Parts: sequence; structure tokens; C-alpha cells
Amino acid sequence: MSWIQNLYETYENCQSMIGISSDENEVPLLPICHTTQKAQVEIVIDVDGNFKRARVIPKSESRTIIPCTESSGGRTSGEAPHPLCDKLQYVAVDYKDFGGSKAYYFSSYQDLLRKWCDSEYSHPKAKAVLKYIEKGNVIRDLIKHQVMFAGDDGILQDKWDKKVAKEAPNSRQDDAFIRWLVEIPGDPQMATWTDLSLFESWIKYYLSIKENNALCYVKGEKIPVAEQHPRNIRRDGDGAKLISSGKTKDQKGREKVNDPAGFTFLGRFSDAGQACGVGYEVTQKAHNALRWLIGRQGYRRGDQAIVAWSIAGHDVPDPLADPFSVLGQDIIPGTSESVVFTAQDLALRLKKKIAGYNANIGNTSKIVVMGLDSATPGRMAISFYRELTGSEFLARINKWHESCAWIHDYRYVELPAQKRGATKKKYIRFVGAPAPSDIAEAAYGSRVDDKLRKTTVERILPCIIDGQKLPRDLVESAVRRASNRIGMENWEWNKTLSIACALYRKYHDKEVFNMALDESRKTRDYLYGRLLALADSLEQWALQKAGETRQTTAARLMQRFADHPYSTWRTIELALGPYKARLGGKSLKRQNMISEVTAMFAPEDYINDKKLSGEFLLGYHCQREALWNKDMEEQADEN
Repeated sequence: MSWIQNLYETYENCQSMIGISSDENEVPLLPICHTTQKAQVEIVIDVDGNFKRARVIPKSESRTIIPCTESSGGRTSGEAPHPLCDKLQYVAVDYKDFGGSKAYYFSSYQDLLRKWCDSEYSHPKAKAVLKYIEKGNVIRDLIKHQVMFAGDDGILQDKWDKKVAKEAPNSRQDDAFIRWLVEIPGDPQMATWTDLSLFESWIKYYLSIKENNALCYVKGEKIPVAEQHPRNIRRDGDGAKLISSGKTKDQKGREKVNDPAGFTFLGRFSDAGQACGVGYEVTQKAHNALRWLIGRQGYRRGDQAIVAWSIAGHDVPDPLADPFSVLGQDIIPGTSESVVFTAQDLALRLKKKIAGYNANIGNTSKIVVMGLDSATPGRMAISFYRELTGSEFLARINKWHESCAWIHDYRYVELPAQKRGATKKKYIRFVGAPAPSDIAEAAYGSRVDDKLRKTTVERILPCIIDGQKLPRDLVESAVRRASNRIGMENWEWNKTLSIACALYRKYHDKEVFNMALDESRKTRDYLYGRLLALADSLEQWALQKAGETRQTTAARLMQRFADHPYSTWRTIELALGPYKARLGGKSLKRQNMISEVTAMFAPEDYINDKKLSGEFLLGYHCQREALWNKDMEEQADEN
């Protein structure tokens, strides 16, 4: 139970963040006994429960924090009302009068709200809502003020009117979720979903009626334990739960058996309490903290979620991010085009950033890395879990970015263009490890399906956090795709090439591979990679002079060259003849470089036609970078 203990402590350390979000799309840290829902209609009433106005809520503003019970917080179907904000079938007495197609649960909603309002923990806004819903005019008022529309037969239309709802909600009109604003003289906080005093009022009332005391395995005390545990962990509408049992209780306290055949406990227990007991307040805080962390700093793709956090609440680097993402706003050059970062500059910035994290976190602070996944809609599993000290975590992140580093140029920032409102992409070169998601694309293509991407990320995560060796098949797949240049567009091939180089360098970490051209290296594969880059650049130069944009012979034959380098090199070298003649004396330097590299081969290596390893990609990339840097220097000298 260490994971839930750590999440509970995280919540306790971050209570100042409750209810705060920087934008509408960010999930806030929720108070206990609360959840979030996407609301479609907003009704404004006064303190006496009189209708004032209403509107359809834009999708960008629809996330709403609402009070909930243990049953309603985990409901998927059946009768389980929220105590304040809920769907029309709960809050509207006149739901059936206008042809509501869902089951009608107004009585249970009214009963729950009245008990809260009659308690010592009542709140003026809750009382105002109770007064209004008991008048029985919710849908009638919405139709009267043209927020909803009924047909000639008096039945609510299925679809929303686009004139009223510019962003039409996905739900039917009779399935709308309602939230409340209450106008109280002297109270500037009208919204029920941002009123901290209302949150506190419901929490005190609900905890006062919880009775089911038992041993909490997290706190080691006898306290009210949870019968059901929260859902919506990874996103809104997520029905999978981390803790689930075969028996629960409905809103009226009646036992409900989800698994009448008894397969849940396999004969070991008769009820969920014998298997595990977690305090209601503990599970609420732990699950709310996890949801907040995933939304704030986690990696999410489909059903997979991975998050790293400090229990003390300090910021930590994302283990699944590349240096570009880790640096964030620090990497954006602003609007000035004269600001230029070299790849080495960004590598130094990354080291300083990690050192800054180390200073804030400290050596002994606990860092947790947790991965979640689900095979079915209702059950979720912890697929990865590690606890590390701050110094261990940062050292492993730093080692990953150093040992799997290569020069990349596929990330960009958007800068303002000359045309008003337009933007242009500015590509940023950086040194470091690629993100696991990008590695999956390099190994299996940019259209890799989510299942394969998810599996790849899961396989790479232990390589980052535990220092395990990269899977060999992943490296070979990336090398094979990078060799097939004509099978991809140029941008995708360049991205695949740099990632394949990074993976090959990481996999063979016992050898020393420099990112700069190593002119003293005489291995067969490295030298053949250099030859291919020189031939490619010479032909590309001649084609540019002639204004042609077709691919070079070296590019077209790259896959064949990787399989049969000696025989293919003779074909490429013979094809260079016309281009040498076209360039004349200008190509002598490149021709001399080809001769110098050829002379570095051992005779038996040069005529060996066996398949090249991924090392030839390193030679190719390093030689290409060296030629590019030399051309830039020559242009600068001419200027």
C-alpha cells in the first residue's frame, strides 16, 4: 500500500493548491468528497430560490467541481444522486412532463439535498438551490428563456439549438448536466464550483454521517473506511478504478452485489473488508492527488498514464520528455530571429536545469514514478512503480540524456510571422535523448498504432529509471527504418536517422562514439557511412546548382548499400562521374576526401560485402554534420 500512502502524503503537502488551476483545461487538486463533471447548462438563481437567467456553457468552460457522495462519485449507472449539481433527471421535478427519456430520480436527489440543508453544516447556496428545485420549474424555465427547446408536442428536442449553443454539447437536451450560480447580497462568489466555504460545508456534513469504522491499512487506525473508491483518475469519464471489489452499497445503504458468482475473492474472503480496508478520507485524498498529478505533469496516451512526482511537492523533470520539453519556456528564443542556440548550448542548459532541480528537491526527498494502464474499461493496474531519492532520480535522468544523446533537429517553436496573426516554425537543434514516444515512431513509423506505442514506452521506462539495457529489437528496427530512406519523407527520415543513432550509441555504451566526426576511427562500418555521406553531398551539390530537386543515387540505394556495401558503392561511385564533371574543379576537395576515407580501409574490410551494422549511420550522420558545419563556416568567411 506504499503507493496510496505516498499519494496521501503528497495531498497533505499540497493542500494550498486545492481548487486552483491555471487554465480551464487543467484538472485542479480537488477537495475530498468532490469530483468534476462537464456541465452543459448554467442556471442563475437568487438567495430565495428565484430563477434569474441561464445559458448553455461553452465546452472550454464546462469543467465543474461538484460535491459528491461515495456512491455518486463512482457511479456509472443506477440511482446515485450528487448532492447539488446533477443531470436534469435528478434536479427537475418536471422532467417527465417534457418527455425525459431517462430514469427519474428527483426524490432521492431532493432527499439528499434537504438532509444537508437541515444539518448544522448547511450553506446558504445549497438552501437556495433546494428552494428553487422544489418549485418544480427547472425545464419550464429553461424553455421559457430559450435555453432549451421543445417541439410542437411539448417534448424536449433531442438536439441543441445552434443559435443558442455555438458549441453544441455532445449530449441530448434531456441528458444535460446542470450547475448553479447563486446571487447573494454581499457575496462576490456566485459560482458554487469555486466557493471554498461551500466545499467545506459539504465535507463536514458528509464526514459527520460516515459510520462504517474499520482498520485503515494506510493510517493503521480505526476510521470510516471506503466502500467504493474514486474513478475519473486519468481523465474525465474514465470508468477504470485502481481499487474495486465485488460488493458495494447504494445511496440508501443497501448492499449491492456486482459479482454474484463470487469470482472476485476466489473463495478467500466473504466481503471486501476482509481483503483490504482504506479510510474514506485517505482514498479520496490519494486518488485526487493522483488525478491532479497526471493532469499537471503526467504522460497520457490512450489508456496509458505515467507520472513522476516529489512527495514534498517540488517540481521534477518528466522522465519521458526530451531536452526540448524539459527546458520548456527556457528554450523559446522570443520574437528576435537573431537569437540562435547551438545544440551544445541546449545540452549545457539541460545540465543546469537538472542541477537546479537537485538544489530544490534535495538528496533525500522521495520521488515516485508510477505507470497506470487498463485492459478493460472498469479495471486499472499499476504497470510500473519505483520509489527513489531525489539524487538517485536526477542522476538516472541525467545519465539517460548523456548516454542516449545525439544531435536532433525535429523540434520547433512557433514565432510570430510578418502577417498579423500568422506564425512560422523555427526548428531548434538540441543534444540529448529522444522521448520514448518519438522512439516508438522511429522504430515502427509515424503511424504506429496506440497499442504498440504504449508497449514501447513501457519497455523503455525501465531503461530510463533503472538503467536497464535498451531492447535489441527496438534498436535494430530503428536502424533498419533509417536505412530505408526512400520509404519516408525527408523530415521523417532525418528524425528517424538521429534517433537511430542515439539508440545505437546507447545500446553499445561500452564503446566510445563521439557525436562529432572521428577522423581517426577506422572501423569498416563507420568508414562506409562516411563514404555514403560524401557521395550524397557531392551529388546533392551538383543537383542544386542545376536547380534539380530529385533524390541522389546514394539516397535511392541506401537500403541496398546497408545490405551490400562493397558492390553498391561501386554503383554509386560510377554514378558520380557526370556530377564531378558538372562541378569541375569545385568538387576536387570532396573527391580528395572520398579518396582519403577509402585509403583508411583495411583491404579485407573494403572488399567485404557483408551487411553493415548501425554504426554506418553514425559515420554517415557525423560526416554530414561536418560537411554542413564546414559549408556554414565558408559562407560566413565569404560574408
